[in-house]
Amino acid sequence: MNLSWHLYLMAFLYIVAGLNHFRKPAMYIKIIPPVFKNPKLINILSGAAELIFGILLLFHPTTNLAAWGIIALLIAVFPANLYMFQNKKASFGLPKWILFVRLPLQIVLIFWAYQYTL
Repeated sequence: MNLSWHLYLMAFLYIVAGLNHFRKPAMYIKIIPPVFKNPKLINILSGAAELIFGILLLFHPTTNLAAWGIIALLIAVFPANLYMFQNKKASFGLPKWILFVRLPLQIVLIFWAYQYTL
């Protein structure tokens, strides 16, 4: 498997996003649907997963595992994106169309990660 610039970019984005869960937890906790209990723990776990999978992407023996982990994570966090779209208080004042575009963007991100499972 070739470690190309887009793999490095993906790793960088997930590492930064993972770290951001710890820098600005309130931002992430705000978008966790209330049906999920213990949003602080969910934030910590999802941030740690992003950080760990981002790092694991960089090592050839673990790239495949990390890509599958990212796919699972993207599916797991989809309810937060849907909640942002449906609830004004979780939308950070973003226009509704941007929040709508974020929903199918998950498919693009899953497809991007899937390229490293082959």
